[in-house]
Amino acid sequence: MERTRALIRRHGGIFLTASLLIASVPALLPMRVFAQDANVKVLTLQEALSIAAEKNLDILKAKEYRNRVEGRYVEERAAALPHLGIFINGVNSDDNSQKALGPRVPSARDTRAAELGLSQALFTWGQISAGIRAAKIGLATADDQLRIFRQAAFRDVSASFYDILLAKELNKIAIQNLDQKHRHFDEASKRFSAGVATDYDVLVSKVDIQNAQPAVIRTENLIRIAQERLRFFLATQGQDVDAQGALDVEVAPYPDFDISLQMAFSNRPDVSDIRHRIQIAQEIVTIEKAGDKPRVDLKAGAGWRELYLDTDMRQDGPAWSVGVFLTYPFFDGLRTKGRVAQANSTVSTFKLEEAKLMDGIRFEVRDACNAVREAGEIIKALSGTVSQAERLLSMAEKGFEYGVKTRLDVDDAQLNLIQAKGNLARAKRDYLVALVNLQYVMGKLGENN
Repeated sequence: MERTRALIRRHGGIFLTASLLIASVPALLPMRVFAQDANVKVLTLQEALSIAAEKNLDILKAKEYRNRVEGRYVEERAAALPHLGIFINGVNSDDNSQKALGPRVPSARDTRAAELGLSQALFTWGQISAGIRAAKIGLATADDQLRIFRQAAFRDVSASFYDILLAKELNKIAIQNLDQKHRHFDEASKRFSAGVATDYDVLVSKVDIQNAQPAVIRTENLIRIAQERLRFFLATQGQDVDAQGALDVEVAPYPDFDISLQMAFSNRPDVSDIRHRIQIAQEIVTIEKAGDKPRVDLKAGAGWRELYLDTDMRQDGPAWSVGVFLTYPFFDGLRTKGRVAQANSTVSTFKLEEAKLMDGIRFEVRDACNAVREAGEIIKALSGTVSQAERLLSMAEKGFEYGVKTRLDVDDAQLNLIQAKGNLARAKRDYLVALVNLQYVMGKLGENN
């Protein structure tokens, strides 16, 4: 104690400067608290997913794609239905070669006609039926696309939601650390006033406060970035959003890889989509093969006609016609053969893509299962570490107060507590996101069954 007093007397000018710094630090370094805008819409996870199902732009695009496919189905089905039309025409002609048949044969004629016409395909070698089947399968493909985009949107929204909660937790830890630095500074100030601390202790505490500020600023920015990412996926048209909840998890039994893989093979919408595309490609092969095959059409018409011969002969009356027509393009320059080869190649390509997709799903499921296990093990490992680190810090502070611990011991304990809290928060976020991703790779995310 006598040595400390001697140091104070020897360095009185320095301590006076330190005293001024002590007085100015609270004003220069105010406590930072993340302010939430009152216009921000606070959402739970289920509310965010409901908004995404209605407003996410990728989901809306998939719905429009289905509307387009429905129109294509109607177009293809029209080939099997009769075509009706009204035809009105007037023709004037003069053929002088008719005079060779005699003076009584008129060379000029004027024809007027109004007719209701009908055409109906009777036999097309499977073209029409294959086109209708392909368009109908296309409707199933559109449903697959909607499921793909909906599940992807739900995955992104969930991950962004948990990112907000993690950023808030990290911000909370940073603020708690800053509070702790302020308490250390206050304690150093009191000890300095009592003559049992030096200006070195005060300046160290001041530097600690300044070094704790950037973490608070960074985590505040992380919150804003995560909120903006969630708003982007929700497509709320400029309405800012925020997440309401906590990173509270209970580690469940880890998923079985084989069961998860079989569920993925059965439920993944992209698997269903590629298989539907293979079926469509096979129907296109049928359509192309009929290119050089015969087809039969029915054509009929009924109406009224007027005929004028020269200027003194006129006759009108009802008229009708009906006929069956056979068309057989038995040689088209090998165009049909080339189209069939292209269609068969498309089928083979889709089958190769299916094999690649199945192999990729195996990797995705394995990675998702491992991610769940990894995050769960980290949570188990750190569950008791935070409370132990808090106790260790309390013991270090008490020891420093009584002079049996050093400043380094307190700093080490504080650093261990920050790391434990941060690692545990990240592990909880990673576990929740890993569960969401597992549901996604199994094709179950957002599904009712």
